Amino acid sequence: MTDFTLEKHADGVAVITWDCPGKSMNVLTREAFALVEGYLDDCLADDAVKGIVITSGKPDFAGGMDLNVLAQIREEGGDDPAPVTFEFIMNGHRILRKIERAGMDPKTLKGGKPIATALPGTTMGIGYEIALATHRIFAAPNPKARIGLPEIMVGLFPGAGGTTRLVRKMGAMAASPYLLEGKTLEPAKAKAAGLIDEVAEDSVQAARDWVLAAKDADLVKPWDQKGYKMPGGAPYHPAGFMTFVGASAMVNANTWGVYPAAKALLAAAYEGALVPFDTALKIEARHFTSVLLNPSSSAMIRSLFLNKGALEKGAVRPAEVADQRVTKLGVLGAGMMGAGIAYVAAKAGIKTVLIDQQQAAADKGKAYCEALLDKAIARRKSTPEAKAALLERITATTDYAALKGCDLIVEAVFEDPAIKAEVTAKAEAAAGPDVIFATNTSTLPITELARASSNAGQFIGIHFFSPVDKMMLVEIIRGKGTGDRAVAKALDFVRQIRKTPIVVNDARFFYANRCIIPYINEGIRLLAEGTAPALIENAAKLLGFPLGPLQLVDETSIDLGVKIAKATKAAMGDAYPDSAVDEVLFWMAGEGRLGKKSNAGFYAYDEAGKRTGLWEGLAARYPLADTQPDLTEVQHRLMFAQVLEAVRALEEGVLMDIREGDVGAILGWGFAPWSGGPFSWLDMLGTPYAAERAAALAEAHGPRFACPPLLAEMGKKGQSFYKRFAAQAEAA
Repeated sequence: MTDFTLEKHADGVAVITWDCPGKSMNVLTREAFALVEGYLDDCLADDAVKGIVITSGKPDFAGGMDLNVLAQIREEGGDDPAPVTFEFIMNGHRILRKIERAGMDPKTLKGGKPIATALPGTTMGIGYEIALATHRIFAAPNPKARIGLPEIMVGLFPGAGGTTRLVRKMGAMAASPYLLEGKTLEPAKAKAAGLIDEVAEDSVQAARDWVLAAKDADLVKPWDQKGYKMPGGAPYHPAGFMTFVGASAMVNANTWGVYPAAKALLAAAYEGALVPFDTALKIEARHFTSVLLNPSSSAMIRSLFLNKGALEKGAVRPAEVADQRVTKLGVLGAGMMGAGIAYVAAKAGIKTVLIDQQQAAADKGKAYCEALLDKAIARRKSTPEAKAALLERITATTDYAALKGCDLIVEAVFEDPAIKAEVTAKAEAAAGPDVIFATNTSTLPITELARASSNAGQFIGIHFFSPVDKMMLVEIIRGKGTGDRAVAKALDFVRQIRKTPIVVNDARFFYANRCIIPYINEGIRLLAEGTAPALIENAAKLLGFPLGPLQLVDETSIDLGVKIAKATKAAMGDAYPDSAVDEVLFWMAGEGRLGKKSNAGFYAYDEAGKRTGLWEGLAARYPLADTQPDLTEVQHRLMFAQVLEAVRALEEGVLMDIREGDVGAILGWGFAPWSGGPFSWLDMLGTPYAAERAAALAEAHGPRFACPPLLAEMGKKGQSFYKRFAAQAEAA
């Protein structure tokens, strides 16, 4: 079987059907694209063929390019991969241009054969770029389908003509949400926006009818017509000039200049708009080649597409355990966290019991879910009927007897071991002996909490990030006694609610908080040393972090930081390393500056809770040092504080898979997504330099930067993490 098949019909319409054998979604390979060109040549040379329809044999049209192909192309180029990569991309442009011109006379633009695309469902990336090259795009009215170009989300940009064609089709301003933000739309909205031409119940038949009726003029793209003017104006037009200036400002405001793909996309669009279409394709290909060869692009593709997808498909799931999908969920604690867990579970179709001590508190938790649904309805992302159905699946109660029949219970009560122990015993007794019990905690050791359970093998940690409805990462923590069924249950539940799981072994702060806390602490140390707060915050943002360390403390609350510090100090005793940080936090708490929730923290806030700038009072307590550190020094302190902890977590067996370390860092706390995660960043730096730099930071700033033995060893051998741990890093 082949990825594409050709069938010629008696009415003169040839149908090319895309259907990759053994795959749920079509992805494009080199061999398949060559096959398409062969079919195209056949049809153009056959006088009996009046036109062509390209469609899919699957419910969806395409998921994009097989990204492994791009890696293979780079490898084939050896020490000089740029020419081979550029040639590969230009060959793709040539085939798509052949579809677009469809045999027409280059001078008269007549005599071509109409080619239409019929999209049964989701059409992403190269799939949509193929459709853009055809003369008319038809889509079935599938509300679950999405159409667009999401490449920017994984460190690429549309490089098979998508950038050039969409800018010329819609204008730079109208195209920017789909190119620069990766926005995708369902078919009806895609038609309204101008991404596709028609929505039809039978998209294939509608495409066939159009092909048989099409005239020469219907085949000529606007940019091939004489006198073509770009919608919204070209860059040298007053309106177009302002559009591109605005786009540049928007890209740099949103990315801080750290994402190569965004800058390359903007350059390709701007430069391409100044020249004829075929020259613009060459410009796009050059910029796309540059992005493909940038290590940031490779790292983002690996972490945010290949590794993320592998984890979501169960790469680390115990293979011998049968399906553990949740049929009935119990949630203990109806605060914001518990209510959020109930919401995502009910949204996934799971019957959910939400329990709190008081009925009013349980009802408030359900009301929180209702408020989320009302927002979704207001944004046209849900309907009143869907809201009613979801709320029907949530039972808000104080009665533990309602937990009978639950196969998974998630406890989300206060971070107090005594309270957690009490509700654990009550819930397990009510649910029955087979229930898997999960505690949602961010700091308390799972093995210790499991002592309250009647069966430690069925006790596990499931750490959600707040707000639950928005955060995609779920950290699953395996206690010393946790069994494989509990791990499988947790993983299958996370898959049901469409989030990304990582599995770690039990240790203080697990993985995510183990790395986040040093980031925050290093920012606070810098402040106490007299480093300008704006330098600290902007250094972080120039690394691609969504929040600087000081703003992150404000968002999570300063009193929470104080609570964690006290608990950690009590546990570690004389080994506690963060007294310098405590001095700042405790002083801030004493001043009543508890962060965003009190409208007073490291930042100042107006009455509406909007940040107005860094708090001026910091300068009085921590005056600026006469000599400020340079930007790179600040950035290295913020980055190494985290990545060295990630290495230690791997070294100690807390982290079992570097894929989970990279994906978890990006999704959990926004670790510099352009880098691909801590281990990818160390590979970019090279372990010899990373080990040397850690040693230098340790000498200058203290033992917290001491180079872990694993990194030191790898540095001496010149090893990279993704080669040393290649077996576990192969995406499933």
